[in-house]
Amino acid sequence: MKALKCITLKNSVVEIISFNNLADLLGVSRATIEKWVAKGRFKVEIGSDGKKYFEVSKLQELPAIQAMMTSSWIEEKEVVPSRDFTSIELFAGGGGLALGLEKAGFHNVLLNEFDHDACDTLRQNRPSWNVVEGDIHELDFTPYRNKVDFLSGGFPCQAFSYAGKRLGFEETRGTLFFELARAVKEVCPKVFMGENVKGLLEHDGGRTMATIKNVIAELGYTLVEPRVLRALQYDVPQKRERLILIAIRNDIAPFVSFKWPSVCNEMRTLRDAFFPGGLYDTNVPKSEGQLYPQSKKQVMELVPEGGDWRDLPDDVARDYMRGSYNLGGGKTGMARRLSMDEPSLTLTCAPAQKQTERCHPWETRPLTVREYARIQTFPDEWVFCGSLSSKYRQIGNAVPVNLSWAIGRSLIRLFNEIHALKLIPEEEQKVACLRPYMKLPGVFDGYLCEEKEEYNRD
Repeated sequence: MKALKCITLKNSVVEIISFNNLADLLGVSRATIEKWVAKGRFKVEIGSDGKKYFEVSKLQELPAIQAMMTSSWIEEKEVVPSRDFTSIELFAGGGGLALGLEKAGFHNVLLNEFDHDACDTLRQNRPSWNVVEGDIHELDFTPYRNKVDFLSGGFPCQAFSYAGKRLGFEETRGTLFFELARAVKEVCPKVFMGENVKGLLEHDGGRTMATIKNVIAELGYTLVEPRVLRALQYDVPQKRERLILIAIRNDIAPFVSFKWPSVCNEMRTLRDAFFPGGLYDTNVPKSEGQLYPQSKKQVMELVPEGGDWRDLPDDVARDYMRGSYNLGGGKTGMARRLSMDEPSLTLTCAPAQKQTERCHPWETRPLTVREYARIQTFPDEWVFCGSLSSKYRQIGNAVPVNLSWAIGRSLIRLFNEIHALKLIPEEEQKVACLRPYMKLPGVFDGYLCEEKEEYNRD
């Protein structure tokens, strides 16, 4: 059963959606959906195969369904830049965010990444890109001051120190968010973006986010209300969530308005990723991938499509899970076999980890590199360099390309609006900020990052 048959803009037909896919779309558990059904909120239909489903036309009271039915996704795909807008990307990884922004129309002038294999991936696929390999702590961004429109970075989330009381710039020393902020200070872009895991919102009781907001204000930027975007709503066959932070320079912010991207009017599944359809024209290419040891393969062969450890015989489950068996929580990532007609669980940096299993729906093996890449909506021609584990890590850490593209289109709309303001002559826009540079005494002077550390994009 397809997850959600084509919902067309302004011309809806009767479509169906499964229990699990409705739960994923709404961001609730299947148990919650079943409670709603028991209370008579939604009518359940039963197919000839005995599977239960809902008719989408009877769910239009739900905001997520309504957003899909009235989406401007198709129109927004036609957005083009009114001029060449330049960008810098930090923590570029294997290129998911960079590729999506490129598709939207940005021209990057610099991409920085610490990981050698990821840099080789970027160079292999885009020889023309200016890939600067090395520790961001050692980069000087001042040559780009007033010459770049946009700066972005998926800064790895390290622990923040709260020894002081200001919860401002100095509290971020030693973190990679500090380096993103330093780059913004040195470049003075019109707009910048940070992306991170959803958990950053609640990290340390919200104090981490309070620090980030204060730093953005000190830099002279207005933060758009942060939003967690769910990849499955943006043409991505995956249940991935990313926190997006977008900030507009204070001299520009009062005159423009950033609009978040419309959601896609279809819900993608692994079937869309692996077979010809709305995402790809061909079957997923054959490629290298991890294999299970025989003992684990024998266990996973007992798990049905869409199942997990709870489908194992009790004695097998106890032996496989060891101490985790008696722990609380659903532990649904353990011994997990994916379903072809649902979006994938969030990809991790390795597909065969015991706690976060990503087994192929039909074959008893972990997902391959190309299957991983398609779930992240990379094009098949995008080559990943390095060892097998490095390839999985680059893909697993990436922002899905289609999600990046959707965000990029919204940013291009914003830059088109900024360009239309013409606050200063066009010929001066690349050599001067729209406002004089204002030094913030006592905030930035004399700060250096604390000891350098290798970082993980997670």
